[in-house]
Amino acid sequence: MLVLLALLVLSVEGGQAQMTARQSEDEKTSGWVSEIEKVFVRSEDCKQCHVRHYEEWKGVREQTPDLKTFGRIDAALLHGTSSESPVFRTVLGLWVQTNPTPDERSRCLSCHIPAAAVFPRYAERITEQILAGRPLVEGIGCASCHLIHAVEQTPNPPPTFRIKPGPVFYGPFADPEENLVHQAAQAPVFREAAFCAACHFDKVKDVTQKELPGEILAGMVCQDCHMEPSTGSSTSRRGAITRAIGRHWFRGVVGAGTMLRNRNLQAEWTPRIDIDAKRAGGALEGTALVKIGSLPHSFPDGDPVLKQFFLVVTAKDAQGRVLAEEIKRFGLPYDKILRGPIPDPFIKGGNTRKVPFALTLPDGVTPAFVEAVLTYALIPTPDPVLREKYLSTLRSDKERDEAGRIIDDYAKPRMLTYRAKAL
Repeated sequence: MLVLLALLVLSVEGGQAQMTARQSEDEKTSGWVSEIEKVFVRSEDCKQCHVRHYEEWKGVREQTPDLKTFGRIDAALLHGTSSESPVFRTVLGLWVQTNPTPDERSRCLSCHIPAAAVFPRYAERITEQILAGRPLVEGIGCASCHLIHAVEQTPNPPPTFRIKPGPVFYGPFADPEENLVHQAAQAPVFREAAFCAACHFDKVKDVTQKELPGEILAGMVCQDCHMEPSTGSSTSRRGAITRAIGRHWFRGVVGAGTMLRNRNLQAEWTPRIDIDAKRAGGALEGTALVKIGSLPHSFPDGDPVLKQFFLVVTAKDAQGRVLAEEIKRFGLPYDKILRGPIPDPFIKGGNTRKVPFALTLPDGVTPAFVEAVLTYALIPTPDPVLREKYLSTLRSDKERDEAGRIIDDYAKPRMLTYRAKAL
């Protein structure tokens, strides 16, 4: 009985100690999170007056027919999952194992969780929460965008947005509706490509220009395609102003329905390959010319930091047998990401990238044609040591299996374009 009583006392004391530790941690967490949320109001609070845009952002509102028919695509992922995404958690976990500096961590978080740009002192805590799968700080929410009042070039971008903490929320309208909740004002940057390019940098030819000249999309900006035009009200208030508004699910323009409506757009966006090759002794030498149209996009679109590109050039005989092959990889490994200046994109909009190749042929064979295949992967493939180092930080086999599947899926090459040329 004495032994049982002693164990019971120890158990109670241990439970009380754990509860006290949890309460202490909760108090500490709620304190700094509350400090952030005084500036970055949670989107759930905005929902009371802006239910339509909230539901679009959250992904619960009906999507347009082409997305329902053809399904979601990588370019149509919601901003609303920027801090909760298991893909972001996995990539961040891999990258953290390469020991980025506090400044590098802050730069990474500033686009996925813009609050980190205003509260860099909490970047480490935010990172810890994301890696634990329990982020309390909202990612790209309503306030993240609507506190932006300008963009400017910084010594070490990204990002280039400038957030103005305060009672004013900014938007594109010159005559915002009056309300009793917050002040509203127009910021011209909401109708500029530079607004989106603050994080989606190197996405367009020249983000400093309000109008981006192009053979097809002259004068258009990112918002014209990626915030689908609609008519209605930005608020849920009875009698609110009805006018042209943009949808807030930020879908990718590569949705099949958009492509079907505009074949020229498809032709301009899709990369193309030409091949210039000739025999030189026992080798096949030449250049693969990868082209992108005059659309303002650079290539890759979306995320120019993580994406990997692979150009595979192959010489084959008349029966289709492989005689020689060369694989060229373009992209940064994890230990190079955000170390130093952001590299140029694979191809800038309206340009051609020339990639030389030289294939050594076996003796006594004659190549009949040469092929060039361009593929891409959404994230770099981690080397085995880095992969295991990250997986070992996870708490359970279930988490390790899920992270492994994400790495394998998102690092898998996807077809972009192909060209064959007879010799």
